[in-house]
Amino acid sequence: MTYNLLVTEPLSNRVVAEALAECFGVPVSDVDVADEKTDQNTRHWDAMVLCGTETLRGDVRTSLDIYVRDSVQPQPSEPELAAALARVLGHSVLYPAEEFLQGVPSVAAADGTVTRARLLDPGEDLDDETAGYKVDAVEAPIADLPNAQVTRLPEIVREQRKPTPISDRFDTSLDALGTGRTDDICAQYRTAADRLGAWEQLVQTMADGWDPAGWYPADLYVQSLTTRDDLEALQQQLTDQPAELLEAAVDLVDREFIKLTVPDPAWYLDLRTQGLDVPDPHDAAWWWDRRPDPLPW
Repeated sequence: MTYNLLVTEPLSNRVVAEALAECFGVPVSDVDVADEKTDQNTRHWDAMVLCGTETLRGDVRTSLDIYVRDSVQPQPSEPELAAALARVLGHSVLYPAEEFLQGVPSVAAADGTVTRARLLDPGEDLDDETAGYKVDAVEAPIADLPNAQVTRLPEIVREQRKPTPISDRFDTSLDALGTGRTDDICAQYRTAADRLGAWEQLVQTMADGWDPAGWYPADLYVQSLTTRDDLEALQQQLTDQPAELLEAAVDLVDREFIKLTVPDPAWYLDLRTQGLDVPDPHDAAWWWDRRPDPLPW
């Protein structure tokens, strides 16, 4: 198994080897640690644990590229190893989040705190040799990242990917209708599938208790309700079978939305104080008159 971790402090190879030996329960002699300048011919390639290190600049100072042989058991997950290393090293360890959340790694701190961070990569071609990686925000205070702003990270919500089985089936059904469609009709089909997918993603996120962030930005929620407005208009623009397919698919998502919300007419008017564009009550469709309970922002 492989692990890619970042540590907030510079570490000697000896310190890394001892920490990995403790975390994996193997002798230090069975751990080989070397930086990029090491003569690769001198490495102990038969070691149970192999680790390449790189010295970095900025808020993260050491990169660890770890390979563990299958014979080493048990093998922790990346979050588990990060937490164990943070405890042993006494420094925070960053590890990759989901693939769609590039630049928003998780952080395991020495005190047991686990949170998310926004990591800014300086890039490879730097004129300024003093520049380096910067953690400019975290969702919970981290002692060895004192300059990071403590705030919610909306990109966790905006970049998430949720399964959309209803939208997927709708898209497949459109494809099954055959060829011979004009470019304008194809564009309408794509728009309908995209809007339905966005609406279903919101409802799936609600059903998951607002995972992975545990909250949801008000502006993105309003955007989703506006997307539902678009779907209503599209149902009127499509003809015959495509319109029927869209109506049936939207109805399935709407039913879940109703289960997950409570009636509260004009509740959204309070969002105007945040500068959000919401409809007047006499212009609003029924989905505007229902809200999550409690509100997720």
